[in-house]
Amino acid sequence: MQKEAYEINEGTYAICSNDRLGSTILEEEGTYEILENPSHVIDYGCNYFGSTYKGRREGAIHILNSRYKVPIVIEDSQNMIFFPTGNKDDYECSWIALNKIKNYAPSGRKTKVEFINGEILTFDISFRSFQNQVLRASRLDSILMNRKNKKTV
Repeated sequence: MQKEAYEINEGTYAICSNDRLGSTILEEEGTYEILENPSHVIDYGCNYFGSTYKGRREGAIHILNSRYKVPIVIEDSQNMIFFPTGNKDDYECSWIALNKIKNYAPSGRKTKVEFINGEILTFDISFRSFQNQVLRASRLDSILMNRKNKKTV
C-alpha cells in the first residue's frame, strides 16, 4: 500500500530506502511505501513528537560524545530510538528501530536482521558496522533510562 506521508509510531520497525526515491516502511502489521525518503520521515517524526532532528541529534551527540551515525530518540516515553545504516543524507541510508530487533547476523558483506515479528530484511551495511550501531543506540537507551530512573535524594 502507498501512503502520502508517514508518522513514526510504536509499531514502526524500519524505514528503508527503496529504488523509487521513497521509503518502504516495515511495521508490525505490514509494509507501506511512501514518496518521502527515510531522512525526511525521521525529520517529520522528530517534529511530530515536538522536537527537531537537529535538536535530537545534538542531544545524542552530547550524551554519547560521538558525532558519527548518531542514533536518534524519536519519542522517549515510548522508547522509540532509531539508528541509521549510513550517513543520514545518503539515499541508501535506512533507519532501524532498536527495540524491534530480535537478532542479526552477517550475510556476505551485508547484515541480515530478524525483527520481533519474524520479518527478515538484509541491509547494505557490514555486520561489524551494524553491531556498532546497535551498541551505540543501546548505550544511548541505557544512559537515558538510568537518568529517568535516577532517584532524587
